[in-house]
Amino acid sequence: MSIDNSEATILVVDDEGAIRYSVTKTLERVGYHVVTASSGEEALDVMANQEFDVVLTDIRMPGISGVDLLARIKEQSADAVVILMTGYASLGTAVESLRLGAHDYLIKPSTSEDIRDSVKRGVERARNLHRRRQLLSSIRTNASELSGTTMSPPPAPSARPVKEYPPTPISTTTTTMNIGPLTIYPGRYQIEVEGKMIDLTPTEFDLLLYLAAHRGRVVPCSELVREVRGYMAEEREAREVIRPHVSNLRRKLKNVGQDPNILVNVRGIGYRLNEVEVD
Repeated sequence: MSIDNSEATILVVDDEGAIRYSVTKTLERVGYHVVTASSGEEALDVMANQEFDVVLTDIRMPGISGVDLLARIKEQSADAVVILMTGYASLGTAVESLRLGAHDYLIKPSTSEDIRDSVKRGVERARNLHRRRQLLSSIRTNASELSGTTMSPPPAPSARPVKEYPPTPISTTTTTMNIGPLTIYPGRYQIEVEGKMIDLTPTEFDLLLYLAAHRGRVVPCSELVREVRGYMAEEREAREVIRPHVSNLRRKLKNVGQDPNILVNVRGIGYRLNEVEVD
């Protein structure tokens, strides 16, 4: 899927002015709108008033380090896309960055191509996460209308950390949705069938949710690739991309005693979710 860079806004955080300038020019040349900050503290102030598709930050900075900035951002928005840069790579820092949810980890000096490629993947991920939130909202509305009940929408993710940065408690409850015999756990990539939990890959999970949101019609494979995988493909190629994910999903359903034919293949057209009664 092509990305309109002019619609993406990137925050570049580095205490070295030359690096901020170089990275900014690298990204502006391909159309991104770039905002800069010279410290973690300044970045948090900027983010309190503006949202960004991607945050690209140095790790070693006076005051709030890049890793600390990543943790602060993720406290407020688990979906935030953050890329870390460092000239002092270490295995420990890399592991900690990934544990905290960094999208990528670049070693300085990074080439312009490496930076642009990393940011491009980050923007694509941000767009996919946005589409997923819209999909979940559509399913909740659909399920509410069919069941005659009202489902409270989840709080909208925010990329704007508050200045007090209070610790975020870990919730032990998860909003669930019921679609026929399936209980869906958004955010956990899990579904439950008659008390049995099934772990899904992100693609399997998003595929199931997209078909659920569009049940009642056959969805072409090219549409599934575009909306679930995030890029364009011809129908023949898309069919080969989607088929193994559907097969894996059917196998997992069959393993817990659920009829795998809940996912229907309409030959030559695409897939649909079999009509099920919504609880």
